[in-house]
Order: sequence, then C-alpha cells, then structure tokens
Amino acid sequence: MTLIKLNRREIMVGAGAVALTARSAFGQSEPPKPKQIVVNASGGSMNTALRKAYFDAFEKDTGIQVVETSPVDLGKLKAMVVSGNVEWNLTEIGGQDGALVQRLGLVEKIDSKLVDRSAYPKEAKSEYLFASSVYSTVLAYRTDVFAPGKQPKGWAEFWDVKRFPGPRSMRNHPVDNLEYGLLASGVPADKLYPIDMDRAFKKLDEIKPHVNVWWTTGQQPAQLLLDKEVVLATGWNGRFYDLMKKGAPIAVDWTGGSLKQGTFVIPKGAKESYWAHKMLAYMSDPKRQSIYANELGYPGLNLESIKYIDPQAAPHMPTHPDNLSKQFWLNAAWWDDNLEKSMERWKQWLLKT
Repeated sequence: MTLIKLNRREIMVGAGAVALTARSAFGQSEPPKPKQIVVNASGGSMNTALRKAYFDAFEKDTGIQVVETSPVDLGKLKAMVVSGNVEWNLTEIGGQDGALVQRLGLVEKIDSKLVDRSAYPKEAKSEYLFASSVYSTVLAYRTDVFAPGKQPKGWAEFWDVKRFPGPRSMRNHPVDNLEYGLLASGVPADKLYPIDMDRAFKKLDEIKPHVNVWWTTGQQPAQLLLDKEVVLATGWNGRFYDLMKKGAPIAVDWTGGSLKQGTFVIPKGAKESYWAHKMLAYMSDPKRQSIYANELGYPGLNLESIKYIDPQAAPHMPTHPDNLSKQFWLNAAWWDDNLEKSMERWKQWLLKT
C-alpha cells in the first residue's frame, strides 16, 4: 500500500526550556503576569489530561491560574471576536474548522519567537494553528471473532464480507468514509485527493447493507464492539484504547488509518497573548506530551514524545513508527472546501434503499 506523505497540519517539537525564564527561553522580557488565563477545551477526560500534563505545571512555574471552560463552540468564538469581548486566551477548535477560522480571521498568528517549532516538519508549521495532539480513525475488531493476525487488514478486507463476515459499524458522516471507499476500491493513499465522490459512493454501496449502526458519537463504536452488537467498526483510536486497557477483547488494525490533529488557537484580540503562547510552549514539550498520551492515547505531535510514553502504551499510539507508516493524513483543506456538498450527498445516499 502506497501511503501519502505528511500533508499539512501535523507533528510538533518539544519546548524543553519551558521552565526557564522567559528571557532565556524566548529572548525577551516577560510582561506582567496576570492572575489567570482561560483555556477553552472539550471538557471531561480531555481536560483532566490537559491539567495533569500541562496546566498544573504551568500554574506551579508561573503562579498564573489556568481557568478551564468548555465546550468547544465555534459560534461563541465568532461572537467574541466580532464583539471585541474575547474571554478565552486559548481555545481548542474541532475537526475541519482550522481552515475556516483562518479564512474568517478569527485567530492570531503563532509567534515563532515564543513557540519554537523549528524542528517540526513543514507540514506542522501552520501560522495560526497549534497541533496539540494527533488521533486516527481506525479499523477495530473483536479479538474473539478475528484473532490478531487474522483480522481484516485495511479497507479492501473490511469490505470483504465473505472472508470476514459479521455486522459492521461506520460513522454517519462522509469524512473518512469517502477515503475508505476509495482505498477499498484500489486508489493509492497518495492519490486520494481530490476525492472522486462518484467512485467513493459506488464502493460504499457495497458495504452499506452490512453496516448495522451508523455511529454519531465517539463512544458508540467502542461500546458496540464491547457489547458484541458488531464485530468490526471504524472509530477513534483513543476510544478503543481505553477499553483495551481494561481488558476488553478489542484490537486495532492501523492499515489505512485516517490521521488528524487536535488543534488549539489564540482567538483574535485575546488578552495576555504572551502567556497564551507560553502555554503553547508547555504543550509542545515532549515529556509533557507523553503524560497526556499515557492518559488518553492521543500523543502530541512532537515525535520525540514517543520515547517517553509508557512502553506498554506506545504501540497503541498513532505516532508509533510501526503505526504511522501505515496511515494517511486527512486533507483538512479539501474537506473545508467540499464539506457542504459532501454532506448533502451523504444524506441523500443514506436515504436510498
């Protein structure tokens, strides 16, 4: 299988000097310290991991309180920027919104003097987006139905219901599924974009009768596998890893996994921009990224961090060398340009018998 090169938005480097003074680490004097900064993120287990990996250390080293808010809300971000009343210093953004927030002028540039990404691959050096973590939509299976080594490997075999029988679950969304349809039909991973929607939907016609559940939340496919309502599913690697750590008979095949980044931005007009940047410096440190990865299964994009991840957990990370080479990077820019028409076609396709 020929795999696509890193394409746009992933991989980062550490900022091991975050505990140093701002003058030595960044070459400039620190501005006055605020009492707090506000970081908006998804909440739940993600915020727990962010605090353990980054926020507590930031508070200890700087004396600045990190106030957490949630959920991620693009509409609220737009309203804040338009009104000039920006409450967040940093915010996570979801999915394919990275290109959108840049196009709408909702975010500040990341100052390379404050956040050192000199060792990052060029694909990760977005002027406006900070790649905080990486996750992958992967193929997962029941190990009591398909023994490891005898499971379907990649999407052509996921489509092969004769060799690998049983009910499937896939996401109720065109993102990833169109790519998987193309890969199953024989398109090389480095030729996926621009997506040939006619070819992708034609291939999806074949698997549609064997999909029992079109999932809509991240926990669904993992739970469906756990309950044995399906034997194969697509889903986010961290959701499966969480159950695997608890001994569930579930495993992941990384072949053809669709890599994506978790992203943070500094809202346009945000106060205390310097300290927001310093938080990003903490979030790029490879050792701190390993703490986050051990918690959630979503590693940071500093490739050095894999060396610090729990050796038992490292093989379950999308950035592990054995896994990374089998996957492709989702082209978020293509999806930003084509999501609306793809969604409309997807909805029509689902309604067809």
